[in-house]
Amino acid sequence: MADSSRSPTKRTRPSGNDVVGHGHQPLLPGLPDDVAQVCLSLVHPSVLFSVCSSWRRLIYSSSFPPFLSLYALLTSSSSPNSIQFYSFDPLSSNWHALPATPPDPPLRLFLRHPSFISRNLPIQSVSVSGNLVLVAATTSNLLPALPRPLVFDPVAKKWAFGPPLTTPRRWCAAGALGGRVYVASGIGSHFSIDVARSVEKWDLTKNKKHRNDHLGWEWEKARGLRDGRFSRDAIEAVGWRGKLCMVNLKGDAVQEGLMYDVEKDTWQDMPEGMIGGWKGPVAAMDEEVMYVVDEAKGALRRYDPEKDVWVEILESERLIGADQIAGGGGRVCVVCRGKILVVDVTAAPPSFWDVKTPLGLEAVAIHILPRMSQAV
Repeated sequence: MADSSRSPTKRTRPSGNDVVGHGHQPLLPGLPDDVAQVCLSLVHPSVLFSVCSSWRRLIYSSSFPPFLSLYALLTSSSSPNSIQFYSFDPLSSNWHALPATPPDPPLRLFLRHPSFISRNLPIQSVSVSGNLVLVAATTSNLLPALPRPLVFDPVAKKWAFGPPLTTPRRWCAAGALGGRVYVASGIGSHFSIDVARSVEKWDLTKNKKHRNDHLGWEWEKARGLRDGRFSRDAIEAVGWRGKLCMVNLKGDAVQEGLMYDVEKDTWQDMPEGMIGGWKGPVAAMDEEVMYVVDEAKGALRRYDPEKDVWVEILESERLIGADQIAGGGGRVCVVCRGKILVVDVTAAPPSFWDVKTPLGLEAVAIHILPRMSQAV
């Protein structure tokens, strides 16, 4: 991401202490720093970054609205089962490693396994309420790797464990909507039709004051699926306009599509046009506008709910074989054969560019979240 929009995160009350030091000079001559911070918060952070060091320190302080950054799960060809977590700062164009995950229990996620030569094992993660959440993965003996989700909070720069899943699973449908994480179907330690039909939800916004001691965090049951057909693949459940949308198979295969209405706690069939164009990875920007990359043709499309059609935005051979996408801040970011491409869908015509991964590493998955605080 060569540019970034600011996160909708609520602005923190300005504090001059956040930017005092380094031979302190007023942010804006003639104004108190707290007033100057309010004024400067109306300017895009990419402009402030290029002016002076005091303004650069300001945009990374806790009192400045956090801009959006790219978060990635990365691996290397020499050690494919060593997953690394990084954040890309679009202003400085630098990658920063996330803090280490908790050592107990150690995180062991298998991406490649000799039993699956032609494909990677899925590592399923979602972004919700400004957090990165690891939901499901597979161990070396092909069992669920995450008995409870692992959560990274960019603002606190800390990892924490979520509540234990009723049934740890892999090859499931995973998604987020309205501050909640959803997991549906999948396989536990062995196939069970009860697990394959089950749906669980976890509200991250509930009892946030207890986050450090895990009180108040728990999984709740939601209306189950009518059959076990969604346990065949690792599926992205896309949160869009109060509904969770998902198909039972990836790619251009014949699919079954369902939508979960959060308010009514009911499932319904996906509209014909929506499922007909669901030919690759899908993401919704701000849970309002849905995008798909046709992995066979390399076409990026936007869903028009009024006409029930997918409208083409651009087509590029560089998008052929897209594995996963994320949307935020007017950008659609695409993981394609280990590389990361960014499309500015607000530009006319749309523009796109590469984000080079750290040397020797390839992208497995990406998310768009508020930036981490850091020294500049």
